[in-house]
Amino acid sequence: MKLFEAFANMFRVPDLRKRLLFALGLLAVYRLGGHIPTPGINLQQWATFFNSQAGGMFGFFDMFAGGNIRRLTIFALGIMPYITASIILQLLTVVVPTLEKLQKEGELGRRKITQWTRYLTIALSVIQSFGIAKGLEGMQQGIVINPGFGFIVLTILSLTTGSAFIMWLGEQISERGIGNGMSLIIFTGIVVGLPNAIKSIYYNVFITHEWNALKLIMIVAMMIAVVAFIVLVERGERRIPVQYAKRVVGRRVMGGQSTHMPLKVNAGGVIPVIFASSILAFPQQLLLMQFVKNSTWLTNTLKAIAHSEPLYYVLFVSGIIFFCFFYVSIIFNPNEAADNMRKYGGFIPGIRPGRNTADYMNEILTKITVVGGIYLSILCLIPDIMISGIKLQHLPLIGQAIDTGFTNANMRFLLDGLGVQFYFGGTSLLIVVGVAMDTINQIEAQLIMRHYEGFTPRSGRIRGRRQSF
Repeated sequence: MKLFEAFANMFRVPDLRKRLLFALGLLAVYRLGGHIPTPGINLQQWATFFNSQAGGMFGFFDMFAGGNIRRLTIFALGIMPYITASIILQLLTVVVPTLEKLQKEGELGRRKITQWTRYLTIALSVIQSFGIAKGLEGMQQGIVINPGFGFIVLTILSLTTGSAFIMWLGEQISERGIGNGMSLIIFTGIVVGLPNAIKSIYYNVFITHEWNALKLIMIVAMMIAVVAFIVLVERGERRIPVQYAKRVVGRRVMGGQSTHMPLKVNAGGVIPVIFASSILAFPQQLLLMQFVKNSTWLTNTLKAIAHSEPLYYVLFVSGIIFFCFFYVSIIFNPNEAADNMRKYGGFIPGIRPGRNTADYMNEILTKITVVGGIYLSILCLIPDIMISGIKLQHLPLIGQAIDTGFTNANMRFLLDGLGVQFYFGGTSLLIVVGVAMDTINQIEAQLIMRHYEGFTPRSGRIRGRRQSF
């Protein structure tokens, strides 16, 4: 009853109600625009081509675009140009002194960086839409109705405008609504596909009887376990105790308090998974090129790192862990944190200030980053293996023995998968659960500020990941 009362309180507060309705209204506009097709496209031919390529890069980016690539709408670029621009600027702050100074200037500097992010988003959208237009024209399936200069210009205008409009929607939701707008747009695109996934499961279990009760129980148990695992780790953090010495400033005594520095287990959020998946998905598109088809060695090499192959999973896990360290090294600098702590009279009990403090924080950060990388790897591997399996039978020397040993139909799914839809993957669940936790955390903060109880009054406030895209 407390939970339903908390939901009722959300609409009793006028300001919170206004913010919620505003956010829902803009998300509805986003979904409405997702049904406007790009001009000059034969949608039936495109649907045929997409279904043949949905398991690769197209399927991965279609998840972030909310199905707009599948329908090739004016929102086909989705939020990916903005995500790419944001990541590029974050990386450039490490090597460009001007951006580093802007980042430290507070609100004014952040506004300037946001403005540059918008410009870079538009530039990337123009480049990507031009590439899409030229790629569609080069296809032999008759996807483009009237190829030519006019089609290219119209495609660039349509897709770039759609991407800019999505960026504007996300910023408006963040400023005047509730939650992080960009994250909620991705969240909406994934969630709208869940009813079709449930329908597919029902069809396979009760209509065609392709799945038995054991497979259905395994899918439901996997979903519950993965969601619980995400909630547990996303709330996890290592708290480093920090003591501040007393200082006399004028006639006042400052400091003398104990606090802690929280280090998130998964500080990178879903970004390492996006990087690793994007890099591994790109080579598969080379198989469409003629010079690759003519080379047996290149074809076999690219097929060896195709999705669900053993080598793919090895590279996938290695990429996730690498990008975890890479991204954390950008967003957190132990030397800078140690210097700031020393300037304000802070120290970690038992650790000398300065270099020793930086080394101590770096050691802890390394350990929890390894844990975070393993967590992301497990989170993505388990659903992926259940979706498409792991082709151990393709391994040299022992592949034939493995193929012969897995003759039981109930265990064969480890090699061939269950064929569940793409949005049941670990990346999708990580985004959905993480964004839901962040949004609920902000709503709960608004309720508590106005003397209402939150969603979980007994266990304390819900802690989100505080990770935006």
